[in-house]
Amino acid sequence: MTSTLIWTISLLSIGGVIIRPFKTPEVFWAMGGAALILLLGLLPPIEGWKGITKGTDVYLFLTGMMLLAETAREEKLFDWLAGQATSLAKGSPGRLFALIYGVGIMVTVFLSNDATAVVLTPAVVAAMRAAKVKKPLPYLLICAFIANAASFVLPISNPANLVIYGSRMPPLGHWLALYGLPSVLSIGVTFGVLRWTQRRALQQPIEAAVDLPPLASGGKTALWGILLAAVALLVCSALDIQLGLPTAITGILTSALVLLRAKKKPWVVVQGVSWSVIPLVAGLFVIVEALGKTGVIQVLSGWLRTGLTHSVAGTAWAGGWLVALAANGMNNLPAGLITGQLMQDGQVPETVKSAVLIGVDLGPNLSITGSLATILWLVALRREGLSVSARDFLKVGVVVMTSALAAALAALWL
Repeated sequence: MTSTLIWTISLLSIGGVIIRPFKTPEVFWAMGGAALILLLGLLPPIEGWKGITKGTDVYLFLTGMMLLAETAREEKLFDWLAGQATSLAKGSPGRLFALIYGVGIMVTVFLSNDATAVVLTPAVVAAMRAAKVKKPLPYLLICAFIANAASFVLPISNPANLVIYGSRMPPLGHWLALYGLPSVLSIGVTFGVLRWTQRRALQQPIEAAVDLPPLASGGKTALWGILLAAVALLVCSALDIQLGLPTAITGILTSALVLLRAKKKPWVVVQGVSWSVIPLVAGLFVIVEALGKTGVIQVLSGWLRTGLTHSVAGTAWAGGWLVALAANGMNNLPAGLITGQLMQDGQVPETVKSAVLIGVDLGPNLSITGSLATILWLVALRREGLSVSARDFLKVGVVVMTSALAAALAALWL
């Protein structure tokens, strides 16, 4: 009965996060489900707290990135970047699409997929307004799709990578050997298929001559802060240091410095940050902790061992697809946490780990709430008065994700 209740509450909570009945915030469902599990005694408070503390590094990382993004937005850095991109496009929708996609790759690779959703999305919205684009959907979709498609180029490109490997993270050179070709195919196929699905919308004209606003000193400081965060993440990854605290410190220091130079009050930036994302993530961590008590890890471990005795290649291929679908059914954060526990077994072949990681990272491109990065993207869009429906995203995602995932998984055997 306890396991049944946990699964029922968990599925309803995750379903609420995905569907958002009556347009209620995602955090309401995640925290509501976690609170109900604790109130009913299905998970002891001490273990609920244990689940929450497992996400400390993620909370710190998100805090730093959101502070950086809000500071940059307040200092018009995104408006400046938008003007530069639109000017370089010279009135070509296809060129503007490629420019935004290229920037998205760089941000995802060196700052993580969550940073792409938080940092790049406001810049793209500003670019669309500067270029007077009537239908901005093709350009907005880039921020969501590249955030997942390029998220396994480096270990730091997606926090889920750290969850899958834990303390057994491969050296950088070995990582590139494993994921170099799958990443190239993932990025390339996603670009080609996404552009093809948006080919009609990309025929709309865009403004060629735009005003290029000057970048004030506060914007320059924010830009240096973002670049410093990228360097800090690379160094920490190389030294096997958790990424959350350095990112939080960088974000706080950058915001403080910009505010001091501009003689603005901290509240200007603090009130603009979407803080509800942190309790949303905390609620998901509690739900995953409760699911672990139902024996699901033991069942999945048994299936994994049975599959490996029959075929490693078949297990890798099936595992990648199953995890990709599971990530869309329950968000890739809880899916990654559960899968990560399975992958900590030293007997799991590297090919299987690689396939599962690709499924966790790339699979969420199917649905609108498949990954934390996509949820952050939705939050960023709402702040700008925009929205993308689950139906519209799924129509594109079913083509883009399946094509890219098939190519990336096939590359593991090349």
